[in-house]
Amino acid sequence: MSPTPEAVQEAALVPVLAPEGFGEHTDPVDIIEWALRAHPDLTMPSAFNLNGVVLLDLAARAGYSGDVLLVDTGYHFPETLATRDALAAKYPHLNFVTLNAGATPEDGQTPETLYATDPDACCAVRKVAPLQRHLKATNPSALLNARSREQTSDRADIPFVEDTGARRKINPLASWTRERLEAYAAEHGLPVNPLYHDGFLSVGCWPCTRAVRPGEDSRAGRWAGRGKTECGLWAGENRL
Repeated sequence: MSPTPEAVQEAALVPVLAPEGFGEHTDPVDIIEWALRAHPDLTMPSAFNLNGVVLLDLAARAGYSGDVLLVDTGYHFPETLATRDALAAKYPHLNFVTLNAGATPEDGQTPETLYATDPDACCAVRKVAPLQRHLKATNPSALLNARSREQTSDRADIPFVEDTGARRKINPLASWTRERLEAYAAEHGLPVNPLYHDGFLSVGCWPCTRAVRPGEDSRAGRWAGRGKTECGLWAGENRL
């Protein structure tokens, strides 16, 4: 049955969700639905950490059917690649794309020990550059990503919609805590990287990631002791 003219008029008076109205209690699905309307070419890079797995499920619920991008640095834990495969099987309507696929420490892209002598340079070549090349070729207007404020002090102020760098970033999980993410993943039976349960609360490349110690933030195991907190995708002069 078609809606009555009165119902159409009443619906037109309902405020449309907009970024300036996003807040701590805004459902991430509503934010993703807004992002899909505002940016039909939205794309999602992911490393399949807890945040990323939860975001994938929320995005699928919101109607996302685009690309999910992983950069193969050649140094991923086998558990990370297995998590990617489990997610690809769970969400067959999403297009899982592995950039730099088949990379290995011996592939000649970088000296084999560059991660130890210059981790910034290693990240720039093996992680940032492949994704930047892909984004330059596909040119999406916005990225859907899973960062949250609780992860590190450097991320404490990220907004839900971020207009810095080359393109807009949508951060639906900005206000979610680790406890909330864990509860959501458990409730929905999501395939979380098994390393998470061994204390690897944020999993990057195996030479530069350790388990988090009690009292540390969730990204303290990344590049520990090297004065580095970001790979370069979300911060720095070459950020996305």
